[in-house]
Amino acid sequence: MTPALSGTQPAILAAYAELIEEVGSDDVSNRAIGRRAGIGERTVFRNFPTRVDLLLATAAWIEATLFAREESASIFDVPLAIRDAMQRYDARPELAHVVAETAMRGVSGAAPSPGRAQLERLLDAEVPSLGAAERRSVVAALSHLDSAGARVTFRREFGMDRRDIADAAAWAAEAALDTIRDRAAP
Repeated sequence: MTPALSGTQPAILAAYAELIEEVGSDDVSNRAIGRRAGIGERTVFRNFPTRVDLLLATAAWIEATLFAREESASIFDVPLAIRDAMQRYDARPELAHVVAETAMRGVSGAAPSPGRAQLERLLDAEVPSLGAAERRSVVAALSHLDSAGARVTFRREFGMDRRDIADAAAWAAEAALDTIRDRAAP
């Protein structure tokens, strides 16, 4: 869940995200962010006193706005949603990298998996007989697969391209769900 933004914060985060795509996250000064947002450099500092504050807020904003997704109607629709998410991440790799890095470093202060609550609700509704251990396993697998971190891992570690990443993530999600498919409530 992204905290509410106020005043010039959305403009600052949008400007930083644009600049990340253009020049990378390490090469962006607060002066450049301010100029892009149409505000002064001091305003950037007042809203985000440290570089870490700015990066974390930007990663959360990117995930909530640029990579936002609709909730799945069924737990068995999640693999398609994961495929779509991988394609969106691949279309904007610099931003996906920022989201993944902040999540993988565990510094975001946000819930480890924003979609976890939805997955648990869907499982409660569709597979109520699922035991606690198996439920945790399914939620963990789907949560991990539905992340920018998974996309970065597929790309960097395995050298996969856009289509292969989307297919592999969706296939892995299907495999996680295959173990419970026969226990779905009618």
